[in-house]
Amino acid sequence: MLLMTIRVETTATTERRALLSRRIRWFVGITITYNVIEAVVALVEGTRVSSTSLIGFGLDSVIEVSSAAAVAWQFAGTDPEAREKVALRIIAVSFFALAAYVAVDAVRGLLGAADARHSTVGIALTAVSLVVMPVLSYAQRRAGRELGSASAVADSKQTLLCTYLSAVVLVGLVLNATLGWSWADPIAALVIAAIAMREGRNAWRGESCCAPVLPGSAATPERACDCCD
Repeated sequence: MLLMTIRVETTATTERRALLSRRIRWFVGITITYNVIEAVVALVEGTRVSSTSLIGFGLDSVIEVSSAAAVAWQFAGTDPEAREKVALRIIAVSFFALAAYVAVDAVRGLLGAADARHSTVGIALTAVSLVVMPVLSYAQRRAGRELGSASAVADSKQTLLCTYLSAVVLVGLVLNATLGWSWADPIAALVIAAIAMREGRNAWRGESCCAPVLPGSAATPERACDCCD
């Protein structure tokens, strides 16, 4: 009877992990598709109106695609755990690249490198991203925590960081359009750069911080990856 119970629990665990892996692949696919569209719109519009914040936002979307692609590559293999460390390194480098670009762009903005024109398209794009990105981040992070995947959790944080950047760019565009406060966006962007550096370090060190949640375990999805918070 005990052996039968163990077999049932093992099967349930295997089926649950397979389901979570499929969910993560779906979330990653949606994230990549949305960010490709976002990057194209932001880069084209940012170039048209000479907006360094919109161009930076578009490049952030490119980095987000590379991060999501790393997780997609990991879960496309027969043994995702074997690819975890490489995926985490790619995500960490993406964070560092984003931090570097945002910091440089913020300093250039503070030094008055360019005066951006009003952009209705930019405001609409960042407003939509402010709604879409938190949903994708929460869904992927929850699945990643339950599965015990540090890379999925790290990628969800990349998506969440995109939410913060969306808010920063949106506020900057609105303040620039209404009050002419060109310094608001670069100041906030420096905060985003600091957050990106922190998350990059966490991803770089987080190759084994998440433990899978097993049936009957006292751990919960919220507690399984506390070290990844």
